[in-house]
Amino acid sequence: MTITVVYDNSEAMELCASQHLYLKPVAKLTINVVFPEHTESTRSFSKWEVMDKLKNMICPDQFTTVRVSKSTKDFIRFEGEAENKKLILTLKEKLHGKVIKLNGFKDDLKVMATEAQADFPTPQEWASYLNKREITNEDLTEQTADIPDCIYFEGLPCKWFALKGSNSEKPSEDVLRVVFESFGKIKNIDIPMLDPYREEMVGGNLNNFLFGGLQTFEAFVQYQEYTAFVKAMESLRGMKLMFKGDDGKALACNMKVTFDTTKHFSKGAIKKRRLERQKLQELEQERKREKRERKRRKRRDDEKIARERKRKAKLKRREPRQIDRDEKRPRKQQKVTAEEEQRPENMPEWEERKYLLAQRRVESIRLLTVLLSRVKVRIFFKNILF
Repeated sequence: MTITVVYDNSEAMELCASQHLYLKPVAKLTINVVFPEHTESTRSFSKWEVMDKLKNMICPDQFTTVRVSKSTKDFIRFEGEAENKKLILTLKEKLHGKVIKLNGFKDDLKVMATEAQADFPTPQEWASYLNKREITNEDLTEQTADIPDCIYFEGLPCKWFALKGSNSEKPSEDVLRVVFESFGKIKNIDIPMLDPYREEMVGGNLNNFLFGGLQTFEAFVQYQEYTAFVKAMESLRGMKLMFKGDDGKALACNMKVTFDTTKHFSKGAIKKRRLERQKLQELEQERKREKRERKRRKRRDDEKIARERKRKAKLKRREPRQIDRDEKRPRKQQKVTAEEEQRPENMPEWEERKYLLAQRRVESIRLLTVLLSRVKVRIFFKNILF
């Protein structure tokens, strides 16, 4: 799907004025370029060469987009879009029944052009699907077995359905409700890309991009009444979505619209999504716990490494001082020994002097003892006589 600039919006119909959204009829032409049954050529050619021939045939008119939709040995099929239905009729007249001449080809290539039919389900297809579908007990309980009421959208631009004034370009369920409630009351809405777990649940990528850089989304819209569902489907048949900016410039894109065949809002489907979401939430919590544990272990290991690095740095700083102490210790010991040897008590004269002093001390003690004894005797006799 591509996004195109709209130069003629005369056929546009208002869908939601508050969001500047409109519905514009798809003006598309299917062009088949048929090869002759017995082709004799002296060279090969490309489908792009044929496309250029078609563009030259409609000048000065132009396609807004043109692409190859199918290519076989018998024909090449192109799909070309124009600004409006009126221009499609003009392009058809210019192409249908005409021939293309290619250099190196003896025979001409015949061109057949028809207005493309909308790729859109009809009420008959709804009925056929419902008749072929297996009716379950859940269908009977919910009384929805034969009443389609849910539309599946694909390729809606996110930016066009975002809340005004917000920086986010994510679509809003409230905006989606306002836009499509123009057909009737809505019962349920679901935008899978807004569920952070849905992408893992479906095992795919819910983020798509249009040619032009706009991100798109898919949505399920369930109406309260069957009549609203029918009105919406009939109004959207053969339409593309158009956005008109404040500056008057308009953009349009194709969107896929079909009835829901997955019973998206049935009790069983809702329960299944809830259980899958719960399981994914538990797994996410487990991953968070493991992440926290890894961080804790890493922090502990980092602290251990830091302490070891600090210890080694400290030892490295001490090493020069230890070497200095080890070098100084022998010199200091030698100095102490030399000083001890030079002391007087360690000299021979000092030893002799110490001997004389000791001898005199002994003699003094003896003399003192004799004197004390004599004094004691005198005191004794004095006491007896008197």
